[in-house]
Order: sequence, then C-alpha cells, then structure tokens
Amino acid sequence: QVAAASGHTVVLVDQSDEILKKSTKGIEESLKRVTKKKFADKPEAGAEFIKKTLKHLTTSTDAASVVHSTDLVIEAIVENMEVKNELFKRLDKFAPEHTIFASNTSSLQITKMANATTRQDRFGGLHFFNPVPMMKLVEVIKTPMTSQKTFESLVDFSKAVGKSPVSCKDTPGFIVNRLLVPYMMEAVRLFERGDASKEDIDVAMKLGAGYPMGPFELLDYVGLDTSKYIIDGWHSLEPNNPLFAPSPLLNKLVEEKKLGKKTGEGFYKYK
Repeated sequence: QVAAASGHTVVLVDQSDEILKKSTKGIEESLKRVTKKKFADKPEAGAEFIKKTLKHLTTSTDAASVVHSTDLVIEAIVENMEVKNELFKRLDKFAPEHTIFASNTSSLQITKMANATTRQDRFGGLHFFNPVPMMKLVEVIKTPMTSQKTFESLVDFSKAVGKSPVSCKDTPGFIVNRLLVPYMMEAVRLFERGDASKEDIDVAMKLGAGYPMGPFELLDYVGLDTSKYIIDGWHSLEPNNPLFAPSPLLNKLVEEKKLGKKTGEGFYKYK
C-alpha cells in the first residue's frame, strides 16, 4: 500500500487468488481511511488518489514469473527460516542480477537468509512496523556482506515511501524488538512473582512511562504465540542470557490456545 501510494509499481504475491482479493480489498479500505484524513475537504482528490494508487498495484500467485522485472523483492511471509530460505533460493534463480532482496522479519537472522542466495551483497533487512500505513519507522538491516550501495538503496526506498529509516546490524530483534521483547518478558516475570497485578503494571507503564499500551495489552495485541516464538528462538541462540529466559505462564497460555486478541483471550479477555 505505501509503496503503491508513493508511485512505485507493485506486484503483490500470495498463495491464492482468494487471499489476494481479500488483501486488495483490505488495501482499498485502508486507503479510504487515509484519504478521509488527508483529503478531508477534497473528496474528489481523495477518490483520484485511491484510483491512482490501485493502478500501481497488480497481484500474482506466481512469484517466480513476476520477479524478472523487479528492482526490489520484500518478503513478508511466515516467520520460519526454512520456508523463507526456500523462497529466496527459488527467486534468486529468476531475479535479474541488480535486484535487491529484503526480508521484513522481526526476529530471524538476515545473514542466514542471504546465504541461501548468490546475492549476499544485494540482500538486507527492511523491517516495517504494524500498522505500516500509520507507523513511520523502518529498520534497515545491514549484514556483514551487504554492500554500501545496497544499503543506501534500501534507505532511499524507505524515505521514498514516506518512512523514517534507522540502521542496525544483523543482531537479534534489531533495535525495537531487542528492547521491547525483554521488557514485555520482564513484565510477565514481575506478575509471575506476584509483585504487582497485570492491570497495575499496564497502568503504570502507560501513565508513568507514557507508553500507548501496557506490556500485557501489547502482548495480547502482538499475539502470545508470536512472542513465545521470538523468545524461544533467541533463547536457543543465547541460552545463558537471562533476558531471553522462557516464561512458564506464557508457555501455559499458549498451550491453552489463549493467544491474545485474535483468539478472544490472552492475559485479558476480549468480546
């Protein structure tokens, strides 16, 4: 959406036409919300903006057949290294030499993905934040093999789509999640020890630290399964790091399929 809205030609690839129809509809709805604010007193200009943006967007279920004419591939599939590497390996065969590959992963190593291809120097991380149309930040990740030219191209692209890029080495969680995930886990431990209630911890961080959400609200919003997946991955990389220690309570909730907002219950209940 943000790439198309900023005048880039975009091909959105997914597994089925059904998913793609749903995605396109979602983008249209999202654009309507954007234009309501952006063109509040000019509905004609808003309608024109939506039309123009959607013109830049086509869809496909076959990544290999469309990659031959792309300058940048951004992967945003399931957080599973093997599945990602399979995709990159396949696209590497079909993409032109100049094409840059980037992953939107939030927790996996970019270097390992780059090593699945023959373009380690044209490979980096572009980590956008949810919801992407609203959030200004993009983390641009440079591996030891990423060329300066590739890195600059990724920074320029981030600016071209209206985002503020920050740069980070290929370290677990990059900047934001490396600080945010241990913070959320510390909140769970504080609650597990019985030092404070989850409600009071949430209120304290909102009113005392100015955070828009408390850590338990945020965990429910992100998904407890996602948070557990990240912490388990980091724990296996650095088993002696106390910040990455698993939480019995988090594991129990995930086992009970209480995954947060998406299932109607996590640390809190949702209607």
